Amino acid sequence: MGQGRRKDFGEFTAKLEKHIEKLPDYAQRAQEKLQRYIPPAEQGSRPSTPAAARPPQPAQPPRSRPPMPPMPAMPKISQQLTSLAAGQIPVVADAKAKWARWNEPAAKLERRKRRTSRAMTFWLLLTILCGLFVVVAGTGLLKNGQADVLQAIAGSAFTIVFGTFGVRSGLRLRALNRTVLPAAPAAPPPLPPARSVAREPMERLVESEASLAELLRQLSQPTSLGTMPVSEIAVADARATAAEAAQALRGLASRIQAIERGRDAAPERERGALDAAIKQLREQLDDGLDGYGGLVAAAGHTVAASSDGMTSSKESLSDATDKLAGLAMALRELS
Repeated sequence: MGQGRRKDFGEFTAKLEKHIEKLPDYAQRAQEKLQRYIPPAEQGSRPSTPAAARPPQPAQPPRSRPPMPPMPAMPKISQQLTSLAAGQIPVVADAKAKWARWNEPAAKLERRKRRTSRAMTFWLLLTILCGLFVVVAGTGLLKNGQADVLQAIAGSAFTIVFGTFGVRSGLRLRALNRTVLPAAPAAPPPLPPARSVAREPMERLVESEASLAELLRQLSQPTSLGTMPVSEIAVADARATAAEAAQALRGLASRIQAIERGRDAAPERERGALDAAIKQLREQLDDGLDGYGGLVAAAGHTVAASSDGMTSSKESLSDATDKLAGLAMALRELS
């Protein structure tokens, strides 16, 4: 049940982020439609005619035009919507942070410890109370005769039952206190803003990284025949090369974002050269992603051919790794 709610919350958050990313586009469309209904400024007067040909007109008092309400500052609204598209909504950010803290392994372990400690305290209190009742009934302080013996026997039985539950809770709490949590996985680096030209390549990189990780995991496991598809050295080399290439691609994307920020703050006459530089870096980024995709494809062919004992796909994995290593070296020099 909890997993279903978590999945629904994740889907709702994903849909909300998609709509938030489109808010600047919505604002631009609204601004364009609004400009159609704004009356154009009156420029000049009507075509002049000779004074003699102009018939005399009676003087009319000037009509008072009601003042138009001030138009909202559209650039400010666009900036606000852009900030919202970047995920800076306080309510959504707080909800996501609370949900992430609630699902952390350390938080779950602490909640289990608290529940177990409370249960142990409850069973111990019941055990003590039943033990006191057995002592009172056994010494005859209740003065009920034969009923004291029966009550003492019942109290002893409840004491044993509650004591057993208390001991089990104590052992469970001890095991929880000795539990060592695994190291938390590194959080994925944030993606560029939606308006950046580096956003789409970085999304492709994230998908390629996930695919390559799964393929290399399968190459690390023995086949049904008990043999390894490729050597462990080749898999480790491909994994390390892919990590270096991904780091170089992200460095190149960071450089693109820096130039984009400089372009937005630069004068109009300087933006053309910066746009050309951004376009060139985007082409280099696409070439790097193509090389990364080549390694993913080679790993996929190797997994597909591992059951047939083919060697051509294994050699293609090594070749793709070497090519990506050279490309990563070139990208590091650029970034």
